[in-house]
Amino acid sequence: MFIGEYQHAMDNKNRIIVPSKFREELGDTFVLTKGLDGCLYIYTINEWKNLEAKLGKLPLTNRDARAFVRFFFSGANEINVDKQGRALIPQNLLEYASITKEIISIGVSTRVEIWSKEKWKEYNESDINMDEIAEKMSELLI
Repeated sequence: MFIGEYQHAMDNKNRIIVPSKFREELGDTFVLTKGLDGCLYIYTINEWKNLEAKLGKLPLTNRDARAFVRFFFSGANEINVDKQGRALIPQNLLEYASITKEIISIGVSTRVEIWSKEKWKEYNESDINMDEIAEKMSELLI
């Protein structure tokens, strides 16, 4: 399980440091893709395979399903971590997430999210009402 929030900077070669607590679970290779809300998602290889199986069951005849699968898989890359714990982020994903230098990595249970520092700040300062959202979680059987 991934938990916690870490702030760090990308180097001039588009590499980020993967926090050591996350590296233990992710291993040397993981999948990085476009996420929702303008961030990037990191999945372990096993979790990616589970997600891939679920998404593969979506009906090809459903326009929204096709669009979501295209969005999710078109940005996916297998990423290797070097001996110093750095991972190279592809340019198209940096542009998608508006990452230029400062980043925030957060653990979100089965995935890690990578945010630009600015977007993470905007998200946290938005008018999202967590009390209202928590009430709605009961509808999802949580």
